[in-house]
Amino acid sequence: MQLSLVEENYLKTIYHLAEHSDSDISTTAISEELDTKPASVTDMLRKLSDKDVINYQKYRGVQVSDKGKKLALQIIRKHRLWEVFLVQKLGFNWYEVHEVAEQLEHIKSPLLIKRLDNFLGKPTVDPHGDPIPDENGEYKEVPLCALSELETGNEGNVIKVPDSDPSLLRHLDKIKMKLGSKILVKDKVEFDDTVLIQIDDRNEIYISGKIASTIMCSSI
Repeated sequence: MQLSLVEENYLKTIYHLAEHSDSDISTTAISEELDTKPASVTDMLRKLSDKDVINYQKYRGVQVSDKGKKLALQIIRKHRLWEVFLVQKLGFNWYEVHEVAEQLEHIKSPLLIKRLDNFLGKPTVDPHGDPIPDENGEYKEVPLCALSELETGNEGNVIKVPDSDPSLLRHLDKIKMKLGSKILVKDKVEFDDTVLIQIDDRNEIYISGKIASTIMCSSI
């Protein structure tokens, strides 16, 4: 079964929202995430429901069906493989690839994606640290915590960063923070949650609580 580009974008958005929610996803949440009118969202939800990729009841919210999860994970797999390709083989910076991969993820050829995966050496994470699902939609999750949750004196390695905000990624480049960087928390400012960190045993820098809450680490 084939979904249109717009349908795939809706399905992926609903899947991502569901990852961070224990309840059904509301039409309002989808509308806000996609910056789309609620009436347009409702029309699309009916179409996706007719294709059995979501479970939708008016006024009760949305759940992704098992069929929908498989399709969503394949879209995510393509997106993240293309990001790896763009960074490793074409020399893109990690803050340049998200929008390009958003276009490439809609290519339908399973053979192309299989060969792309093999060409890249079957990577398990993308340039931002997000896991890449395999052909069966399976991937390994590792225990992570936000940098903001590390206590003063604790260390962690940077494992994952948000991929959709180029300005944040450019800032991380500026302060020389990358995947795998060792972070030592030197001090925390209670007033505004600012954190003083040392990166890779070198430079010390203050980062905002907002940034610290988006950087995911494994503790050392």
